[in-house]
Amino acid sequence: MKRFALIGAAGYIAPRHLQAIHEVGGTLVAAYDPSDSVGHLDAYFPEAAFFTEFERFDRHLNKLSERGEGVEYISICSPNYLHDSHIRYALRNGAHCICEKPITLRPWNVEGLNATAQSTGKQIFTILQLRLHEQVISLKEKVQEKLATDPNYIFDVDLTYITSRGHWYYASWKGDEEKSGGIATNIGVHFFDMLQWIFGVPQGQKVYVRSHDRASGTIRFSNANIRWFLSINAQTLPQGAKDAGKKTFRSLTFDQWSFDFSEGFTDLHTASYDHILNGDGFSEVDAQNAIAMVHEMRELPLSEWDEEAHELAVLPPSPHPFKKNR
Repeated sequence: MKRFALIGAAGYIAPRHLQAIHEVGGTLVAAYDPSDSVGHLDAYFPEAAFFTEFERFDRHLNKLSERGEGVEYISICSPNYLHDSHIRYALRNGAHCICEKPITLRPWNVEGLNATAQSTGKQIFTILQLRLHEQVISLKEKVQEKLATDPNYIFDVDLTYITSRGHWYYASWKGDEEKSGGIATNIGVHFFDMLQWIFGVPQGQKVYVRSHDRASGTIRFSNANIRWFLSINAQTLPQGAKDAGKKTFRSLTFDQWSFDFSEGFTDLHTASYDHILNGDGFSEVDAQNAIAMVHEMRELPLSEWDEEAHELAVLPPSPHPFKKNR
């Protein structure tokens, strides 16, 4: 039975990690979060020690280590901008770490994390669950089969991901680009990792829209041209999704292949943990290309709309709910 600790126990994604730890037969011995809204611990690990002060959490883990009962893994579900420091803490505490995306907001910091992992002899794993999605795996195989027969073929790809969020989003750390990395990072990095996993290193990109509630652009790979649109505004949902009362829409179109993988996307954390405990898992190096992609999306000057843009990129922007129009 593997022993885990958890940083960020009150967060949105924490229950999926708790469930995964439980389902792979692990035990959670300690958890930390500045907020005490962690009642979901009762569903899986009611006996876990819980701390709202990091210093006491750290002291508890040290005591466990001194008794030969230290944790083998520290799972990290804290806000994005804290991932880098919490990963370093886990490694220096003698534990492997399993970190939610993105492991860092800046690609050059991946090298520092890799150096720390090597010096401590511990490993960094991140959750890149779309690489484990059956439909995505099948799609990658189809792409490889096509390119084996026609190496110069260019795929025409549309990615649309809309996941509705309320006004709370803008008041939280997620609404602060310095802390979350913005829309493209916070809700899109998994998809961009998926695309570079399928097509390789990107050759160039444009960004047409970058606001508080949406982002849109294009990515050019050697064998694919990608149009993408990401949004947390329910008003941008397709009419069919609205009529069905859905709050989320995920669609990926590759030439003649098209699928809506709205289902199954949130059920892959246990598979990710199994992947790690079976000696596989995705490392900080695996995550670096996607981190570089979304970092560039934040830094690129906006391009004028043209025929390459996603059709939803022309939707009129919505006012920020907490800022006056200027």
